[in-house]
Formats: sequence, structure tokens, C-alpha cells
Amino acid sequence: SGLQAHIFVSWLHPFKEQKLVVVGDKKMAVFDDTQSWEDKLLLYGHKINWQNNMPVPMRADAERIKINQDEPLKQECLHFLDCIVNGKRPTTDGTEGLQVLKILNAAQRSLDDHSASAKSGEDNVRAGRRKSAAGKSGVFVHETAIVDDHCEIGAGTKIWHFSHVLSGSKVGEDCNIGQNVVIGPDVAIGQGCKLQNNVSVFKGVTLEDRVFCGPSVVFTNIYNPRAEIRKMDQVRPTLVKYGATLGANSTIVCGTTIGRYAFIGAGAVVTRNVSDHALIVGNPGKQIGWMCQCGERLTDDLECLVCKKAFTKNEDGLQEQGS
Repeated sequence: SGLQAHIFVSWLHPFKEQKLVVVGDKKMAVFDDTQSWEDKLLLYGHKINWQNNMPVPMRADAERIKINQDEPLKQECLHFLDCIVNGKRPTTDGTEGLQVLKILNAAQRSLDDHSASAKSGEDNVRAGRRKSAAGKSGVFVHETAIVDDHCEIGAGTKIWHFSHVLSGSKVGEDCNIGQNVVIGPDVAIGQGCKLQNNVSVFKGVTLEDRVFCGPSVVFTNIYNPRAEIRKMDQVRPTLVKYGATLGANSTIVCGTTIGRYAFIGAGAVVTRNVSDHALIVGNPGKQIGWMCQCGERLTDDLECLVCKKAFTKNEDGLQEQGS
């Protein structure tokens, strides 16, 4: 359902507390059984306003909820009798009671096993996701890797040790995802891409087909991040086009487009758009030449001495002669 809950129980806690806090998107309700009747249930309208990109808490006075004073157990019994007489379904029925018992039993097992049961459950979830992701023909997901729900993994793709594909991401066919790679959430990766170890492809980044990312390539998605300010509404999209190569430890600043068959040298920092077939090195990245589709540097005459292709300049960068 999307709800999250935290349960804290301690027989040895130095303060007596019997409190339930429910946080909603508009208000917060606090039930404190140790308070007097008029203060047992209070509503708080606290909220956060943003001023100059800074969160400013706005605290509201507590709002008392008027409830007729009565004994809870008596009211429960009367409600149960009313359901029997009139054929109604109880507010808290046997199904809910069973769910509560399952949670209590799971919590007790976790305490008894020193969290072994919790770890086992997590492993089962992870295994289920791996099995789901590997259901397509030829997909391989290493046992230490995690593929979240609502991901699409293309046939023939391999995902190696300790990598994580987050929800909403799509990985095309015949990709090779190395060790300790993070993809997502909501990232699109084309077919035949190769991501070497320690690459993180964050939200807002799109890789077209046949893109190569060397070890520890760095993508960003927020231009001016701050730890204390959430700025995911300021994501700047980054596009890496067909056949591009990003060298080891290169950094791609968000909001840029890397052209087809462009070649980013190891350690380069890309701060602006890159033309098709351009060769970029340095910090900040500068173009020092042109690259062939086969990965060889072109001559000053825009010819490849290896595969013998020749190119001409156009508004996007280069194009092969005759194409």
C-alpha cells in the first residue's frame, strides 16, 4: 500500500509511553494513552515551506479532537454484538488480526535469531527479483546483484556482482553490466551497452545503443547539489548517443549531450555538448581531434588508416562519406 511504519517496544525503557503517531501528507495525528482524556488524541498541522531554496518549518498549534469519554473495551464489545445482530463486517476482523499476529511472530523470530529471519526474508525477496529478472531468455543476474520490481531487462543481458538496477529502469538486450554498478531509478539503457565496474547511471541519464562506459565513469544529474536541500525537481537530462565511448574515470556533467561515436578520454571532464565522432580530453574537456567508428583516431584529412573510411564535417560533427 506504500505505508511505512516503525514499531518500538522496550520493557526496560525508563519512561512509560503508549503512543501512536500517524504522519499524513497534510496533518499528523498523535494518540497518547498516558495523557488525560481531552489530550489523548491531537492533530498537528505542521508543514515545511521552501524559501530561497531552504526548508523552513511551520509549526501549528495542537488541535484537540472531541471524543465522548467511554471505556474502549466496552465499545469494542458493543460493536461486535452490533455486527452479529445486523450482519455487518467488524472494523477489525479476523483477517486483520491474522496480519497483526504475523507481524508479531516475525518480530519475535527476528529477536530470537538475532535478525537472521529478517536477513533470510531479505534474501528471499532479492532471490525473487533475480528470478523474475532472469526469466527472459539468456538473462543472467549474479546472486549478489539486486534488480528491483518494475524493471525491464533485455534478453541476453548479464548483470554481475553487487550491482543494483533500481525501479523503473530499462536495460536493453545483450548488455554487460559489470561489478558494483548502480542504474536508476527511471534510467533507459539501449541495446549492446557495456558498463564496466563502479559506474553509476543516475536518474535523468539516457544511454542509446552500443555505448561503452569505462571503469568508474561518473554521471551527475543535479548541477548545484546540496546535502540539506532536495533538488530532484532540478534534474538536468544527459544523453549519450549511439556508439559513444566514455573512458575510465571520466566525468559527464549533467545537461550535456554526447554525440554518436564520440570518444571521451580517460579522466576527462565533459562540461558542454560533444559533437559526433569528437575526441575529448582534459579538464575541462577540449576537443583535440576526431575518431572513427572503429575506435581509431582520424588523420587531419578525416580518414581512418585502419578501416579506410573517410568522413566529412556537418552541423552535428562528422558523417561518413557516401552515407
